[in-house]
Amino acid sequence: MALTHLITENSENQLRQYTDASAVFEAHRRAAKEASAVRGSMFWRDLRGARTLIRTSAAGAQHSLGKESEQTRAMYASFMERKAQLEQRYKSLSIKLEEMRKLNKVYGVGRTPQVVVSLLQAMEKAGIAEQFQTVGTHALYAYESACGVRVGTEALATRDVDLLYDTRQHVSFVTTMNRLDASLISVFQKADKTFRVRKEQLQTAVNDDGFEIDVIRRIAMDNDPHPLPMSGAEEDLWAAQVGSGNQLVSGRRHEQMVVSPRGDMALMRTVHPLDFIRVKAALAASVDRDPLKRPKDRLQAQVVQRLWDEYLRHRHQDTAV
Repeated sequence: MALTHLITENSENQLRQYTDASAVFEAHRRAAKEASAVRGSMFWRDLRGARTLIRTSAAGAQHSLGKESEQTRAMYASFMERKAQLEQRYKSLSIKLEEMRKLNKVYGVGRTPQVVVSLLQAMEKAGIAEQFQTVGTHALYAYESACGVRVGTEALATRDVDLLYDTRQHVSFVTTMNRLDASLISVFQKADKTFRVRKEQLQTAVNDDGFEIDVIRRIAMDNDPHPLPMSGAEEDLWAAQVGSGNQLVSGRRHEQMVVSPRGDMALMRTVHPLDFIRVKAALAASVDRDPLKRPKDRLQAQVVQRLWDEYLRHRHQDTAV
């Protein structure tokens, strides 16, 4: 099938700006991770008649590192110097990232829906992004970004995003959510305060614009919790089982910076393009699939196959099977 009309290459200016923005984005992510390691502070306190070094966490928890000595003084000096350096680097890169955001908008670099980018940012900030993958139609934004092209709206138009939850990481997810004292819907509301759980469809959140988030999972196996509420909150999402979930969650991953029309950037974690092609092709051939969805499944598999053959194969020689 000829798909030339569905794939348009970005301009040189857009390609250059995306590359520059991606470099700053990755540097900013590394700086944020390094700065998080020195959150909190250290200070000296008189404790039981002895000057003692105290370490405080970002949450305010305190513990003693020992009485004043050559070792604790060196520990204090090293920590404070490193903290100042890393926070300054993070601050400088935050300023640079904002400059990149403005340039992204000027050059028209991004077109991943703003609500999706804001959602990915909110999940990243909460520390739960690694437990989810963006699957389905919206994965095409990651693939087209990697290729420096734009895919036609015939293959992209949709008003919902599928988030695949990795039940194998459930303990880590619960620990993070308990520390935050948050529900999954409250994280989504950081992206758009109008998101609400659908009473008749508990795996779905919908906002005032009618955009939906579906939380899905693999069919329960091994020690997977089932059924699966995403938190202990009275009104929160429940992950719904899907037949292709195990193939997707156990497959290879593809990570790519995506950009919104206003220039905001986020890391999209999704499935490897070849796994996307296999799943979509199987859905298109399935007699159990909604006949209204099969043509789009087939088209998306063909589009991503074209992107793989012409742009991505040489970058993934170790996974080109």
